[in-house]
Amino acid sequence: MVAIFSFKCSSCGETHEGSPSFGFNAPDTYLEQSDKTREAGTLGADLCQFEDEDGLHYFLRVVLEIPIHGASDPFLWGVWVAISEESFEHYVENCDQSIEGDIYFGWFCNSLPYYQDTYALATDVHLRPNGDRPYLAIHQAEHELYKDYVEGIDIEKARKVAELCIHG
Repeated sequence: MVAIFSFKCSSCGETHEGSPSFGFNAPDTYLEQSDKTREAGTLGADLCQFEDEDGLHYFLRVVLEIPIHGASDPFLWGVWVAISEESFEHYVENCDQSIEGDIYFGWFCNSLPYYQDTYALATDVHLRPNGDRPYLAIHQAEHELYKDYVEGIDIEKARKVAELCIHG
């Protein structure tokens, strides 16, 4: 087992060390809204909500972990999921307490680099204790991200995805 994931970047020639970790500041759905709709909504570090012509929408920021073969730490994605109003309210009321074990259904709300069509994959949001950010489980699907979530990725694929995220 490799203690620390590291690779020499083919784009910049530098060595990048540590588990790759990339996050999104907002759900794609929120970013696609008009300025007026975004300004009337709320966007925080972990929670987002807004109202448009389709109604109210609620989002939670979560962590998706993709195992890297031979590395001790996974590839981490900080992504957003759409959840129900009931789940959103439950989370807001209880996030500072130990709510480990609670699970919410959600829809993936970011388009990940490298992967095609990640938007709207079905997921389960697993809450963690002590205010730690929830983690995401992807429902079974014929999708490369689901396969990687279940089986993990090799170091070469982790390098390719990280380079794409770092350098576009």
